[in-house]
Amino acid sequence: MKLLNVLLFFLFTTSLFAQKNVVQIIVDDLGWTDLGCYGSDYYETPSIDALADKSIKFTNSYASCNVCSPTRASIVTGKYPASLNLTDWIEGWKYPKAKFLPPEWTMYLDPSIPTIGQIFKENGYKTAHFGKWHLGEAEKYWPENHGFDENHGGWRKGAPNKNKKAGSNGYFAPYGNPRLEDGPEGEYLTERLASDVCQFLEVNKDTTFFVNLWFYNVHTPLQAKQEKVDRYQQKEKGEHHNNATYAAMVEHVDDAAGVVLAKLDELGLMENTIIIFSSDNGGLHGKKKRPVTSNYPLRGGKGMIYEGGIRIPTMIYHPQHSARIESTSISSIDYLPTLVDLADLNVNKKIKKGWDGVSLANLITKKEEVDRSLFWHYPHYHQQGAVPHTAILDGDWKLIHNIELDKYALYNVKEDISEKNNCIDSHQGVYKKLLKKMEAWKKKVNAQMPVHNSNYQPTK
Repeated sequence: MKLLNVLLFFLFTTSLFAQKNVVQIIVDDLGWTDLGCYGSDYYETPSIDALADKSIKFTNSYASCNVCSPTRASIVTGKYPASLNLTDWIEGWKYPKAKFLPPEWTMYLDPSIPTIGQIFKENGYKTAHFGKWHLGEAEKYWPENHGFDENHGGWRKGAPNKNKKAGSNGYFAPYGNPRLEDGPEGEYLTERLASDVCQFLEVNKDTTFFVNLWFYNVHTPLQAKQEKVDRYQQKEKGEHHNNATYAAMVEHVDDAAGVVLAKLDELGLMENTIIIFSSDNGGLHGKKKRPVTSNYPLRGGKGMIYEGGIRIPTMIYHPQHSARIESTSISSIDYLPTLVDLADLNVNKKIKKGWDGVSLANLITKKEEVDRSLFWHYPHYHQQGAVPHTAILDGDWKLIHNIELDKYALYNVKEDISEKNNCIDSHQGVYKKLLKKMEAWKKKVNAQMPVHNSNYQPTK
């Protein structure tokens, strides 16, 4: 009996950490409440909700930046954007009359930095990227030069190319994308990417694979099939969500994710596949008169350091673990270390040492606690109203440094998720503790600071 128990334990632990297929799904600009399983009463996401029912669903998951390119760089490298000096979306907004100017930051992902595609490929995986990339203007920075055997649609742009003069129609074919062959007129980009993934899965069903599926949805331009938009226009508006076109775009994501999940199931691959589903930053507020989405009860949205700009929906499916809701705070810097451990990949210790993220494998499989601070650094201005800032999350406490005004704000995001009450005066001890950690981290990663602008005009 003892021998049998040992054998069963060995087989179980081997199945947990044996090499598995991996599908990583990142949705662009998807807000924390933009899914049914995260509370939306207007957007319909049955396929993703069903995945959540089988996954670890994180309630305190954070993007490593309030905009896309830095978060995406962190996902593929396991490093903070500040460690990479890639701290804004590429190319970034220009504010020549602002109080500060951005530092000389890096507008590409350096191919010499080990990435998730390279690591999986070196471990014998067939690797493929589908969708948005947005990590460098030149072709040498695109997915095929970061370890991906195939690249379907990843290039310099961060949104579908909508330019009638150039013969491109945004989310509808023709796409004007040099890494995606045009489909028939009227084909919808998100459906096309899902179709390409399914073809890849069919061809590679008998080998281990890593699929990096990064949807362009739900980034602007707001475009969806009219029949979906019409249906949401007829539907009763939600308490906070009410944009019919955006709702249709969210549904397009759900449809596409459902197609991919159904193909994995059809091919008998769900029992040997790990799936991460997440976003790259908070939902976009847009203009006051015509809002895109709402992150309520979170404050702010894309481009801001408040919870609405960085807290995101995230779920991790592992075939050998039970579904649960997990409140541990995690970051996009953790995805690479986590997948490396869950897939039992061989990675050089020096590379691992360079990661800022931590593996969540033991949290997933053994419910072991992860206790560390999280950091953000954004030495830029953003169209949605953000100013240069640094922030730290330590337990339930979040300290924000507004660099432009040189002022600090302290929030307890567990008790005050909407960040309405600045507790800095009543919790000086917490403030000093977090400030010390923040300053030490900035020094450790050599965080670039914005520079004073000699042409600053306060009225501009």
